[in-house]
Amino acid sequence: MKTVFERTPALTAAELHYCPGCTHGIVHRLVAEALEELGALGDAVAVAPVGCSVLLYNYLNCDCQQAPHGRAPALATGIKRLHPECVVFTYQGDGDLASIGMAEIVHAAHRNENITVIFINNAVYGMTGGQMAPTTLEGQITTTTQEGRDAALIGWPLRIAELLAAVPGARFVERVSVHDPTRVRKAKQAIVQAFRNQMEGKGFSLVEVLSTCPTNWAMSPVEALAWLKQRMIPYYPLGNFRNPDKGKACAEGETSW
Repeated sequence: MKTVFERTPALTAAELHYCPGCTHGIVHRLVAEALEELGALGDAVAVAPVGCSVLLYNYLNCDCQQAPHGRAPALATGIKRLHPECVVFTYQGDGDLASIGMAEIVHAAHRNENITVIFINNAVYGMTGGQMAPTTLEGQITTTTQEGRDAALIGWPLRIAELLAAVPGARFVERVSVHDPTRVRKAKQAIVQAFRNQMEGKGFSLVEVLSTCPTNWAMSPVEALAWLKQRMIPYYPLGNFRNPDKGKACAEGETSW
């Protein structure tokens, strides 16, 4: 029988620990496939900080390093400068990157560090119990916003892709989603490009991936995918915001930003 689909050797055989319906597993697969297809697996070094992705080293067949909470870009910077031949990337959630790690990510982009960042935005603190994150939408209920996020009291959700695209050192910034097969394919294209940029020495690349958290959203996996499409994408538009080959770009459906 002809094999039409198989596990990429970039993934281990370990069973994922994520909740049913969580799309971390999809993104893991995309990252693994990208490294394999680019021939970069043997040179890859992953950096995962505190969060749902902290056990990334169990799932990727490459060197992995754990960083303190929010400090993955700093650790990745050190590894890349010491070993410029390696393909170094961070894999961070929104609670980690957009809160305690905000200074680290902004300054890594500002310095145009030649690293790749995979940023998972599921609009909530996943591992620690579903608290409000910097990316939590207005009106969204979490364990710390029982009546929904109030922008007048707490501020607006942070659009990380737009913020980093305004930093001169950031070379490639794109926001994607994994809520349906078409978007999964486009997400892989962006991840491949982000790694290719690093391999070609083009500098800092970030791919923001809109992801689901059915457990902390109190939804079924199917409901969570629909909520992402209906609620998250209007506020977090998909698209490329900066490209080293094209200059600044706009998100889908926008004429300027």
